[in-house]
Amino acid sequence: MTTHSAPFASLDVFTLYAVLRLRSDVFVVEQACPYPDIDGRDTEPGTVHVWLTDASGTVIAYLRVLTEPDGTARVGRVVTARAQRGRGLAGRLLAEAVSIVGARASVLDAQTTAVRVYERFGYAPSGPTFMEDGIEHIPMHRPALTP
Repeated sequence: MTTHSAPFASLDVFTLYAVLRLRSDVFVVEQACPYPDIDGRDTEPGTVHVWLTDASGTVIAYLRVLTEPDGTARVGRVVTARAQRGRGLAGRLLAEAVSIVGARASVLDAQTTAVRVYERFGYAPSGPTFMEDGIEHIPMHRPALTP
């Protein structure tokens, strides 16, 4: 298994296609949430795409790290292929995301069933639960690290 990260401009078309297909397969089809996954943020200059490939080069897990206008990092679109779940892949992605975020504060909106995964990386609930596309979420925050 290999971890990759790159800004949008460095993604080759095959990787981009595989990432968008994985996101669509899980978020739109499996979770039955028709929404505009391609939201314009993938191409922002500060966005870093992080993905895992198996031995054959297939994209099996993904997330993106955005930069909000105030400089806070936002982790999102965390996804693992159905056949690959339960293997700790989200944790591998989050370890890379935390490395990319560095000392900056970071936020995310977690599905409530995944809160414990994010807590292992220093995130804590920061507001009330809310429904998004019929799935319960909770905002989470990881404070900026002080030297």
